[in-house]
Amino acid sequence: MSKEFEVEQQRLDTVLRKIKVAQEANDKQLDRAKKGQDEVEKGWNDVRFKSSTYSGLFETAMSVRQQQQMLQERELAQNSAEHQADVLSRLQHNPYFARIDVQESGADQPEPIYIGLASFSDAPDNFLIYDWRAPISSIYYDAGLGDVIYETPDGQQSANVSLKRQFQIEDGKIVTLFDTDEAVGDQMLLNAVSGESSTKMKSIVTTIQREQNKIIRNTRAELLFVQGAAGSGKTSAVLQRVAYLLYRYRGNLSAGQVVMFSPNQLFNDYIDQVLPEMGEQNMVQMTYYQYASRRLPKLKLETLQERFEEQQPLWQQQINDFKGTSAFFNAVGTYAETLNQAGMKFRPIKFHGHEIISREQIAEIYYSYNDNYRLGQRLEATKERLLNKVRGHIGAEMQSDWVEARIENLSKEEYDSLLGDNVKEFKDEKAEYNALAKVIVQAEMTPVLKLISRTRFLNINAQFIQFLQQLPDFVSVVNYGLTPEIWQKGVAETLEQMRQKALNLADMTPFMYLFDLIKGSHGERDIRFIFIDEIQDYTPFQLAFLKYSFPKARFTMLGDLNQAIFTKENARSLHQELDQLFDSDKSEYVQLTQTYRSTQQITDFAKAILIEGATINAFERTGDLPTIEVVTNHSGMIQAVKSQVAINVADHETTAIITKTLAEAEQVYAELHSTTDVTIIRTENQRLVPGTIIVPAYLAKGLEFDAVIMWNASRETYAGDDERQLVYTIASRAMHRLTILAKNHLSTLLDVAPELYVMKTR
Repeated sequence: MSKEFEVEQQRLDTVLRKIKVAQEANDKQLDRAKKGQDEVEKGWNDVRFKSSTYSGLFETAMSVRQQQQMLQERELAQNSAEHQADVLSRLQHNPYFARIDVQESGADQPEPIYIGLASFSDAPDNFLIYDWRAPISSIYYDAGLGDVIYETPDGQQSANVSLKRQFQIEDGKIVTLFDTDEAVGDQMLLNAVSGESSTKMKSIVTTIQREQNKIIRNTRAELLFVQGAAGSGKTSAVLQRVAYLLYRYRGNLSAGQVVMFSPNQLFNDYIDQVLPEMGEQNMVQMTYYQYASRRLPKLKLETLQERFEEQQPLWQQQINDFKGTSAFFNAVGTYAETLNQAGMKFRPIKFHGHEIISREQIAEIYYSYNDNYRLGQRLEATKERLLNKVRGHIGAEMQSDWVEARIENLSKEEYDSLLGDNVKEFKDEKAEYNALAKVIVQAEMTPVLKLISRTRFLNINAQFIQFLQQLPDFVSVVNYGLTPEIWQKGVAETLEQMRQKALNLADMTPFMYLFDLIKGSHGERDIRFIFIDEIQDYTPFQLAFLKYSFPKARFTMLGDLNQAIFTKENARSLHQELDQLFDSDKSEYVQLTQTYRSTQQITDFAKAILIEGATINAFERTGDLPTIEVVTNHSGMIQAVKSQVAINVADHETTAIITKTLAEAEQVYAELHSTTDVTIIRTENQRLVPGTIIVPAYLAKGLEFDAVIMWNASRETYAGDDERQLVYTIASRAMHRLTILAKNHLSTLLDVAPELYVMKTR
């Protein structure tokens, strides 16, 4: 054992002892905090409510306020102690992973900086461990040895780095120690990426690469666009970016002000441990479908499975493509502007089945305001007038026959319940009748008033259909390969869907946008950061809508245009669309071409599937060539799957059998589950489980597995060139082993150089 190794182990032992001391002190503090909270909660019993005099009321209020403040203080103390306990527990497991010796400008000698998941000091300003997100820690990720410049909140600082050392620590012992002049040594990275896959994504704090660090610490861009090859670590880097931002803006930014849009719920589950592993709360995670479902709870929206598997005629596909364009987004805005003059659709307001305010009367009120009123202002003013009109209707309704009948049939209990604490001595029968009638009518009117308050008098469904019908007045559909007749045929299709309370993906975003414009919505202005994963599957309309919906947020978008399995053509013009949405001076584009997930052999094979795959570079980790096996029948494929799964299990490799559709996945599962331990993933709401799984391709996005078996990659299953990205996506899920099975004829999309794979025969 070298002298350096001994010195570092002694230093580690000292740090671990100090962490243990800090844990013991924190445990005592936690006990005190819990006892203090219990005492405050018991103290509520001593609060006496005195309501007979003003001074008594004041005294009671002050006593309650004092108890609330004490409880809040105790809760803060307990939360702080619990958080510190969590930090210390993580540090005890793995205190740090790197050391850099840094001599700052003006300093007499270098200072050793040890970098870990969190900061730890045994005295004020005596840091034994620096948080990986601290400004000085960026030197570890960005620079080699020698003179460096790094960013701090106060501006750039210069320093000299004389040592970069990396550690692997297990159970309080240094397992590996090596010095390097690189940012993160290849050996450490190789150890990290060579391991087995897991049902949960792990933090990459110890192996962040220079280009990833630029993404993580970027605080300037209003749009940060990350184009990354499959397995390039773009999602991992962005999750570390969330952790960094929560650290950088601590006190001014909460996890609830950060939203991530993920490709599916399965992926949300896969990444949900990354931030807690770094001691941070998870941000708000949702899919676009979940966001739309929250906004449109009364409509049945098109699901991920339906979107992927539905076979649409060409004319319907062309309409859907057009509805995803920025031209269509602008048309919604133009149409909404016309509603300031005329055309707003309303529902009549009814009470007990009778119309009390007609749609014509509502329109007259709505358009009675001058031209300075915007749509949202008109709506609010109309709402107030309608509420007043309905309240004014109460007096007339009190004389109705149904009210008289209701009063005559009241039981003693119902009578007492209606009047409550009101005076029960009336000067005459008329006063008693009026009191009862008013309470009854007000109760019956409450649902009507609620409907008005919620703007249910708007007929947004009819409004949306009217917009679609009038669309050719705002933009020429001919320019998008459509005829006016085909367009109106599409309108009729949407109308029929809406009658069944359903909405497809192409319509749901325009529907939400039109509704927001009419309501005068200003979006969710408290959200500060938006992250969008798999950006290539979003349309320009959706992106423009999200920009409108989160007007105060900075956006980080990440994806791989080679994996555009949903939008296909729209993904190609994505950069141009973003240039129109965001200030180019405040936009930054980062490209990650190095892929770490797969072996060199799998990466080279997957890259060859693409027509332009030259910008993907494999990390030098070797493995077996992918295998392709073409069999003559279905039973041959099943037998090949069983054999390959058995080999993978023997080698402790988790396997994903990836089919094109859910129906195929069901079929394979039906034939395997009685003899093979296998789990089928049917919906995005399931959780990943260890072992062998069967999953349709549209649910595999963003995930990775030790071994992948691509089911039936035949010419019939993957026929068109528009499915090239899907084939690439499936192949690039594999970390160590890729097996491709086909029946009769292999898809021409897999026509790659023969030296890139092994053709297997039985």
